[in-house]
Amino acid sequence: MTHAYPRHLAAFVMERWSEVAPSRVRAGARGSSGHLALPQEDVLLRFISVCYQASLMHEEERTVTFRVILINPEELPQESGPPTGLHRLVFTEPRPFDEDELRRLSPAADYHRSLIGVKDDGDGSMSVWGIVQSGPRWVLRTQGGRELSPPLPGVPVLHVSGPGRVEFRRGSRYVAKLEGGELHGRPIDVFASKWLTESFAPVRAELAELHASARELTRRKTEEPWAPLDPDLTRMIGQHVVRRMISVLRDVRHGGTLIFIPAERTGEFSRDNPYITFKHRFRDEEPRRRYRSLILGVTNRLVEVHGKGGRDSYPRAVGWHEYQTSSDPQIARLDEAVFELANLIAALAAVDGAVVLSKRYELLGFGAEISASLERTQTVRRALDHEGRQTVEEPVDGVGTRHRSAYRIAAAVPGAIAVVVSQDGSARFITKGPEGITYWNQA
Repeated sequence: MTHAYPRHLAAFVMERWSEVAPSRVRAGARGSSGHLALPQEDVLLRFISVCYQASLMHEEERTVTFRVILINPEELPQESGPPTGLHRLVFTEPRPFDEDELRRLSPAADYHRSLIGVKDDGDGSMSVWGIVQSGPRWVLRTQGGRELSPPLPGVPVLHVSGPGRVEFRRGSRYVAKLEGGELHGRPIDVFASKWLTESFAPVRAELAELHASARELTRRKTEEPWAPLDPDLTRMIGQHVVRRMISVLRDVRHGGTLIFIPAERTGEFSRDNPYITFKHRFRDEEPRRRYRSLILGVTNRLVEVHGKGGRDSYPRAVGWHEYQTSSDPQIARLDEAVFELANLIAALAAVDGAVVLSKRYELLGFGAEISASLERTQTVRRALDHEGRQTVEEPVDGVGTRHRSAYRIAAAVPGAIAVVVSQDGSARFITKGPEGITYWNQA
């Protein structure tokens, strides 16, 4: 195998740059047009190479992590700042763009909240001009949450998250990554797949029926109308809840397993069964079904708020955008409750054994041990695309007990989905596909 280095990433970025749409910024804002082209090849290579070298260094025994944006400071507005904008701070004197400077600045430019501003001086040299505070909302796409993040102009942005781990973006949009000496193009985001969406479709249909019943009951009791609901809203919220669970498990660096069983088999897994032995099982009562109650609370309140004045004042379906931008105090409380539940489930996964939920997100128990008597899987398929149409067969002896147990339960219970988060933070979705047990490495 030939390892990849900054020059390979630079070449790949130049090939793929035009395929990645630039980040959307507010119309009329500086940086919203122009300056979207890549710099000259030698400048681009230096930009990547210096950041790569800095990633291999330490600052007072700490791993060096940072984000860098390549843009002239004049292209960023002076009057904005987090949580909805970017806060530009320009040094009175520019600093040299080299690995030592990035190392020294990295503690001040917190990876999750700031970027180091760099510009092309036009004579083959580059300089560090200041710091851009973005706030942490940009990570919510992977961590889960409804808050809107300030988009970055569609200029080169580079993330350094560890030694030799360099990710190139066009503004907020992913372009390519160099990690472990390997070049990675388009990442797989399992949440964008059709198979995962379809797997939870019956549960969303149940929620839609419950929402419709609540709507009809309200109509009978009061003449206050409700706005129409986008049925996709419950899918989006559910996905963000799972993202939050994965994010919490990644942060604690303990690892854990979540198992989602088909909703129609909830009763079977609520008692002794040949598949799973629970160390801690929850009583069958309303608290373990809290997620459903909260989601119905969110959808009902959202359409009630936007239904003031009737369909003429809000003719389109209320969905994710309205949920993100709502300032209603009750929506905010429900949203906090939903994600507090996600944090609870992730905490349960930190105990040895799996957390078992139905696809209704009904919490059955934790500390679950998957039966060793289930048929062992000798090989699995690694998905190379979102839908698992392209796969590569792999032996299972390259993974630990946690993954092999998840393979067994996925094979024994058709429709079950296991999410395994390793101590190193990697996350793997596992289910039984047409060609056998298939897994996706979640970006």
